[in-house]
Amino acid sequence: MNREQSVDARGVGRWMMIISWVLLLGLLSYLFSGLLENQNNPNSTPESATDAQGIAQVILKRNRAGHYVANGRINGHEVIFLLDTGATDVAMSGDLAKKLALPRGPQRMSQTANGSVMSWQTRLSEVGLGDITLTNVSASVLPSMGGNEVLLGMSFLKRLELIQRGDQLTLRKL
Repeated sequence: MNREQSVDARGVGRWMMIISWVLLLGLLSYLFSGLLENQNNPNSTPESATDAQGIAQVILKRNRAGHYVANGRINGHEVIFLLDTGATDVAMSGDLAKKLALPRGPQRMSQTANGSVMSWQTRLSEVGLGDITLTNVSASVLPSMGGNEVLLGMSFLKRLELIQRGDQLTLRKL
């Protein structure tokens, strides 16, 4: 092997090493992003069951921050809920309301943790969490609301029985 071939072989070897490291880092990033997502939303597929009386119930696990986050549905569209007993209605961003083609009803002032904001009332034909589905649920559209999560407020939760034990919350249809 002459000197020119030796230099080419080292260059190819160096590129192979770089490509290997990039692939390894990409794989690790992919695996850890899934782990982090599961820590934020341990209820991507909420656990559903039927009790002895035939009543539907959903069991949610608390996330690392102490919140109950779960995948659900609004009018057949997949959403991510953050359960919020301090919210009067189901509350969502203006962007999500547009995506769901929700009509804006009367405008009103809403009190949030960040102060007073303008919102619009609307009605949701169907809200589902696991095997629990409720119809005709009051909601608020908050154009200034950020994030992808929908606050699952009392307009939905008041129609359920909530039982908390340890890091689990059981929701039962009344």
